[in-house]
Formats: sequence, structure tokens, C-alpha cells
Amino acid sequence: MNVLRLLVALVFLALGLVIGVLNTDPITVDFLFTEFPTSSGAAIIVSLLAGVIIGGLIVLATLVLPLYGKLRKANKSVPPPVVPPSPHPTATRPDL
Repeated sequence: MNVLRLLVALVFLALGLVIGVLNTDPITVDFLFTEFPTSSGAAIIVSLLAGVIIGGLIVLATLVLPLYGKLRKANKSVPPPVVPPSPHPTATRPDL
């Protein structure tokens, strides 16, 4: 499983390098109060990364945290299972 993760990470790293190498045109990213000169490949990669992070935070806030709260509430309302005592207490064995 770790080898599979490593291969997937290397594939995405290679794709990022290809995007960066093929898109070297200089652009200027204009934020409301400042401008930032960069290459188009770096702008593409940073915007994709920002989209993944923002999307993950939205899913966390709207889906995961409410479900976690419901799970905690459900676990508090269920009493713990009662374990019956064993019918035969452990007895000492005679030496053979």
C-alpha cells in the first residue's frame, strides 16, 4: 500500500513539473491592492492547490463536523454493554 501511495505521489509530482515547464509565460496576478509577477505554470499549480484546500475545508465544515457531532451524541445515548459474569470462576488446577 505504501508503494502505491509513493507511485501516485510521484505521478502527481511529475504532472506538476510538466505543467510548470510547459507554461513558462510570464503573467501578473492582480490582487486588489498589489500585483504579483509569476509564471503561468506556477499560477496554475497554486490555484489548483488553493482550490483543493478550500474544497476540503468546505467539506470538513459542512459534512464531517456535523456527522462527528451526531456520532458523539448517538454514542452518549447508548448505554455501555453489560458483560455477564463468567459462570465458572477460574479454579486452580491440580498439579499433574
